[in-house]
Amino acid sequence: MDENGDLIDPASTSAPDLQILGDEITLQPSGFVEQKTTSAEHEQALMNQFASFRAEPLQFLREVSLYVSGKGWRAYDRVIGQPVFYPGFSDHMKSMVMAAPLLQKRIAQLAESRVQVEEKEGLIDKAAEDHALRRAQRKSELEGALQEVAEKLTDDMICKMESKPFIRGAYYLCTQLLTRAYHQGIHVSSEEILRLRKVADMAAKKKQSIVFLPSHRSHVDYVSLQLICYRLGLTLPVVVAGDNLNIPALGSFLQHAGAMWIRRSFGDDALYGTLVQAYIDTMLQEGFNLECFIEGGRSRTGKLLPPKFGILSFVLDSILSGRVEDTIICPVSTQYDKVIETEGYVTELLGVPKKKENLADFLSSGSSVLSLKLGRVDVRFNKPWSLRMFLETQLSRLPKVPAGLSTNHHNPEVRATREKLLRILGYKVLGDINQVSVVMPTALIGTILLTLRGRGVGKDELIRRVEWLTTRVRAKGGRVAHFGNAPLSEIVDRGLEVLGKDLVGVVEGLPEPTYYAVDRFQLSFYRNMTIHLFIYEALVSAAMYMRVKMGGGPSMQDISHEELRDQVFFLSTLFRGEFIFGNEGLDANLDRTIKGLEADHVIHVHRDESGKVVKIGLSDEERNVGRENYDFYCFLIWPFIEASWLAAVSLMGLTPPSKEHEDTWIELNKAQNTAQLLGKTLYHQGDLSYFEAVNKETLRNSYLRFEQETMVHVVKSKDPKVPPRVQLDPSWRPPRDPETNALMAEGKLWDFTEQIAKSRREGKNRRDGATVSSRVLRLSDELGRALFEEAAGQDKVPSRLSAEERDTVRRARKAARSRGKLDARAML
Repeated sequence: MDENGDLIDPASTSAPDLQILGDEITLQPSGFVEQKTTSAEHEQALMNQFASFRAEPLQFLREVSLYVSGKGWRAYDRVIGQPVFYPGFSDHMKSMVMAAPLLQKRIAQLAESRVQVEEKEGLIDKAAEDHALRRAQRKSELEGALQEVAEKLTDDMICKMESKPFIRGAYYLCTQLLTRAYHQGIHVSSEEILRLRKVADMAAKKKQSIVFLPSHRSHVDYVSLQLICYRLGLTLPVVVAGDNLNIPALGSFLQHAGAMWIRRSFGDDALYGTLVQAYIDTMLQEGFNLECFIEGGRSRTGKLLPPKFGILSFVLDSILSGRVEDTIICPVSTQYDKVIETEGYVTELLGVPKKKENLADFLSSGSSVLSLKLGRVDVRFNKPWSLRMFLETQLSRLPKVPAGLSTNHHNPEVRATREKLLRILGYKVLGDINQVSVVMPTALIGTILLTLRGRGVGKDELIRRVEWLTTRVRAKGGRVAHFGNAPLSEIVDRGLEVLGKDLVGVVEGLPEPTYYAVDRFQLSFYRNMTIHLFIYEALVSAAMYMRVKMGGGPSMQDISHEELRDQVFFLSTLFRGEFIFGNEGLDANLDRTIKGLEADHVIHVHRDESGKVVKIGLSDEERNVGRENYDFYCFLIWPFIEASWLAAVSLMGLTPPSKEHEDTWIELNKAQNTAQLLGKTLYHQGDLSYFEAVNKETLRNSYLRFEQETMVHVVKSKDPKVPPRVQLDPSWRPPRDPETNALMAEGKLWDFTEQIAKSRREGKNRRDGATVSSRVLRLSDELGRALFEEAAGQDKVPSRLSAEERDTVRRARKAARSRGKLDARAML
């Protein structure tokens, strides 16, 4: 509010954007001011890309010559940070890694361990007079062999920033490709860039690294961040990349542009793990910037994934051990008008196996997007912060800090403390990313189209709802992409054009054009970009739906505060691995959400004489507008509720069909595939409202949640050829009819499924639980029986556990019981 108490529009007070397009950086004013200029006049500045050889051959050759000669900023000589891209860079880095005391100590330990084994096996005679000499010689041989292996692994792993002409050419090539696909360029906040440059300057003087932790939705993520750092004169970060991208030609190009290759899994390779740690230590000690993705892989759903702690654990050890004094963490959000890979994501989420990366596919997909008009990329940088100060603050809150926090990883107390630190760190970074994320016009349009009750929406109504959603996003502290002075109608047109007719259709020949969702599954990717802003309102609305769907008069649809709280607690616990919740606690967040919905006239609240909330119901104002705001929140969360309900129903099929199958274990991947097949069947038969509920990633998250709650047990074999196997805990298995052997609608799992169903969207075929207790339950059982028969009839994957595996499961169950309900707390 201003000094007069008036609400200030955040868009009018926030810093302007910078648009990076080809060689040009353009100031993009924030806010919205209606202008009378034609669209062509204020579109013109957005179209200044690199010259085309066919259209402007002389200008094209001039631009190429500027990069070849390194004119001005293109020279990349006066960077903020450590020097990179000079001859000998790779050899210098390699020598520092190989000389790391941590690596040399590990090589000595491995050689010593092997010598002891050879002594036990009699390969080195302990009784021989020259035993000590032979032992020392053998150890030296082993150390030399391990040194050679480490050198080869280091050479394959490290980035090779060797040549200025190469990186100038790579910048030109990547900018050409990116701005042809994303024709409106890359946008950043001027305020954030100035702050980042200042932090980078201070870090360079202290020889400290900046660790960029971006969100990950596309391969374009790391390209756009590299281009920004190059264009603004910051040292390019070394990008941690999976070795699945290290394919012929492309792999070498990326490695020389700043990629380091890392295995997806280390297994029991102690040397490789230590080598990665030594490389991370070296980069952080020397002050080189680093980039890794907090989510691990790319999000196929559009929303942030739970944090992965692989590389972060190495960075954590560097600081905790004292080998590195400090490093700077910089959370980064990257948003798109349209993500190139979404069509491929849909096929993966529907169960089509992911294809292995290869150059032919890369070239064909790259050439296919050059002529697309995908809008723009928005990159936002949260305020960087000290990792050392963060860790000191967290450790000071612990009642006891175990010894050997950075070394004794086998100590259960150390392991638990490290996991806690990593979890807090990971979710803080995700929260920081969400805080600065920009909601794109395509996300606004996708969200509106997927939260309609009707089949479609007129143009004027679509614009009105987009304007409403924009206001709600800003009211929740979110950001909406700046589009200068363009009117909202033009912004909506741009969004519709970028989404294209494959995602959004239009019915012509009506009094007004009517838009509808063509591919709801793919469009949900864009809807999921906004859900984090409204997750509290969505959960409260879904909990209220328990009463609302019963119908009757308004007073009959009111829900008591106690009943509302219990259902919100249940749902927030159900989704604690799916969404990022605040850390204020259930009651504080619930109270704030109720007050917010009341202030927005969505609900009315009954309070007793002391002011305590007693009952909650829909307000008269909300009913008068057709429940459009309340329904919006419900539509956001219903697909996820459907997916959790589907996963719970599929668990019933894991009930052993007979006593002889009591100890049978099912392949986890096959169980999840069967759950997806069950979902597709229920969708086409009308028992599932949302096809996106069969989303493989959401089902996988549900199974992980069930494992954490010990509803199911998952065992992972030491044999890499044996996939993870799953079994439904006996206490959660529904009983079978003694006469027909059919599953009965009783027991803990049935009650759990019914609790989820209370907040499901009502549909034609399920006015009560009758269809679930009969037809749906029967179908789940039939699919489950097929799994048990298949498991019993194959030899490659054992359906029974070894003695060691049984002992592992027994210990896991005991540990889960000792935790009690500590981990079952709601994250809302």
